[in-house]
Amino acid sequence: MSNQATGKQGEDLAASFLESQAYIIFERNYRFERAEVDLICFDPNTRRGELVFVEVKTRTGLEFGRPEEAVSEAKQRNIIRAAEAYLHESRMEGAMCRFDVVSIVLVADEEPKIEHFKNAFWVR
Repeated sequence: MSNQATGKQGEDLAASFLESQAYIIFERNYRFERAEVDLICFDPNTRRGELVFVEVKTRTGLEFGRPEEAVSEAKQRNIIRAAEAYLHESRMEGAMCRFDVVSIVLVADEEPKIEHFKNAFWVR
């Protein structure tokens, strides 16, 4: 399976997982210039609800480390930049929001292993 196909499968699994937790998916693969956010959702499970910017990392094994370890500081800055653009474009500046990571490991003949890291990083 190509990296692109693996990534698409991971994003589909992450979206389904989040929807099973009552999240509402607003956008998939939102882009602003070279910045991108995999999923933008609403989490109604918090006191006032939060807008959630989600980075999905998918691996077919652990030879190169855990998927969530691939969310570098540079990647975080990229996601934050896209989030700021989305908030501005949607006229939602000041909205309660957070940055999550969904980590997925796909191993043949096994159920996908999905981990959700809430508040995985924040704007510094």
